[in-house]
Amino acid sequence: MVHQILSKTTVYNAYAFSVENLHVKLPDEREKDYNLVRHNDSVTIIPLDSDGNIWFVTQFRMGCERILLELPAGVMNAGETPLECALREVREETGMAASEMTHLGSVYLAPGYSSELNHIFLATDIYSAPLEMDDDEFLNVEKYPVNEALLLAQQARLQDSKSLAALYLAIGKLPA
Repeated sequence: MVHQILSKTTVYNAYAFSVENLHVKLPDEREKDYNLVRHNDSVTIIPLDSDGNIWFVTQFRMGCERILLELPAGVMNAGETPLECALREVREETGMAASEMTHLGSVYLAPGYSSELNHIFLATDIYSAPLEMDDDEFLNVEKYPVNEALLLAQQARLQDSKSLAALYLAIGKLPA
């Protein structure tokens, strides 16, 4: 039993997303309208330095109206591959580039109302190679030893879902 989308109408367009009204036939034959955020896909990067530290950023987030500790991440530009985006974003947000970028998996961030698929990468052998940040980003960089970063996640002190998913996927690939 699946839902059948009968029609889609775009009701709002923005830079990285649009909002669509979906008219849907339910498995029991009833019809209902849903709103869907059609969001560009994104990446999350776990930058791991040679000292065994994971690099994070802190930034103010409008959705929760507070500063969050997060792994570097960003939205893919049109025509950009997940790898290209990850290579760019880690440099923009941390000032570090990666000699090696390993794709760990992909996760939907909020599939109940959004199409956004987040691609997660482990960045290793990082070195200084900064790119200019986006003009609306005000980030601070923080480094944590792997065991401390995982503890932050286990203690629910890390509240960003994409960062939590990324760390979970990296278990077994990070130094002890």
